[in-house]
Amino acid sequence: MQFDSTDTPLAEIQTPCLAVPLAVASALDEQIAPRGYLRSALRHAKDEAGEVTCIAMPEGAGAEQLIAFGVGEVVTLKEVRKIGVAVGKAIKACEVTSATVAPPEVAGADLPRATRAFATSIASELYRFRAHKKEDREKPEFESLTVQSNEDISRTVALIEAFSVGQTFARELGNLPGNECTPDYLLSEAKRLSEAHDIQCSHMDESQMQARGMGAFLSVSRGSAREGRLIRLDYLGAGDPASPPIILVGKGITFDTGGISLKKPEAMDEMKFDMCGAAAVLGTLLAAVEAKLPLNVIAIAAAAENMPSGKASRPGDVVTAMSGTTIEILNTDAEGRLVLCDALSYARELRPRTVIDVATLTGACVVALGERASGLFTPDDALADALLEAGEFSGDRVWRLPVWEDYREQLKTPLADIANVGGSGAGAITAAAFLSTFTEGMSWAHLDIAGTAWKTGKEKGATGAGVGVLFEYLLAQA
Repeated sequence: MQFDSTDTPLAEIQTPCLAVPLAVASALDEQIAPRGYLRSALRHAKDEAGEVTCIAMPEGAGAEQLIAFGVGEVVTLKEVRKIGVAVGKAIKACEVTSATVAPPEVAGADLPRATRAFATSIASELYRFRAHKKEDREKPEFESLTVQSNEDISRTVALIEAFSVGQTFARELGNLPGNECTPDYLLSEAKRLSEAHDIQCSHMDESQMQARGMGAFLSVSRGSAREGRLIRLDYLGAGDPASPPIILVGKGITFDTGGISLKKPEAMDEMKFDMCGAAAVLGTLLAAVEAKLPLNVIAIAAAAENMPSGKASRPGDVVTAMSGTTIEILNTDAEGRLVLCDALSYARELRPRTVIDVATLTGACVVALGERASGLFTPDDALADALLEAGEFSGDRVWRLPVWEDYREQLKTPLADIANVGGSGAGAITAAAFLSTFTEGMSWAHLDIAGTAWKTGKEKGATGAGVGVLFEYLLAQA
């Protein structure tokens, strides 16, 4: 999808679909349609956030279809996103290939922020996964969204497009089935990004990880016939290659059966989404590249399958992580933390400014926060505040949970330095506590997106969770 801006007056715009606030639509009566046409069509319209009225325009009007959306008396950025979702759904229903939209005014918020909140919500709603369903492939693909404004919003539109490109990339990866999106497929996509943009791609195969002592990672990948890959993309936007990078680490379990600790069959098909953390960090890096942010950013994807086989790890096995820490594997379905701990140790060697890992890590986080927010864990108060603010603006919200050292008590075992699970209580927190043992001395945060990474039911599909909060965080750092 392409994005553009225009300062052409609304009455003069030629477009298949025009979306404007309800009050603006009423004021356009006589300007773009015969007198009384719009007022008659809008007589029952509600001026409330999320309400839309779709009108087929008469021949000769600049717009073939008009969407009048309610705004209400008080408009917050949260309401703006709600309005954007409603407008996006209405545009999608029109089955057009392009549209022009006029953002609502937001009291107390500057135009660029309001415009980004509005347009990114529309673009996210217009996304359609087209790869496998004939019905979707035959529908017209939406090509361009134009934002109308009397001010110069060219930079704002560039940021909207950068975010949309990154989020769409993450959703496309997440929606692919496990037989297509394998660790090698993630590597091929990383290489494709490297060739298309000014970024460097490198990776480790299993023999190289073995040489580096990444026994925790390999304890997960060895159960699969497909080899694991530790994938790295470097974007050097700061101008100084020596400037400490912000490192984003993503869990990339391309399919998770649970291993020997086999999951129940219900909804196991959704375990193809267990690589959404890796998709999020790769998508965020792509957004940073598209936005030309003056930062050094590294994305690391820990890609593997968790499969049961004669080579798979057993409950009770003890493995040695890259850091030298011995880990007793009590549950092979707690595999994400095993690939991440070695990836975090690797990230430490790169002398980062900050490390943020993203993972569909625990069902316990879904129990704690549901599908409305991702879990945020960090001992760094300043980093927590920055991520909370980034999540609040983007709508990709996070909520901070404790990662106190007390919780490491649950991970103690007499047979190794640490166990990979800590019992039934506080599962999301003990998972973060496990990771924290590999991050001492670093500015580090962990995002558990298990509840937000995908939707189920009739709207089943990847959401791109993580890209919003991470991209806003990078923008603030830039």
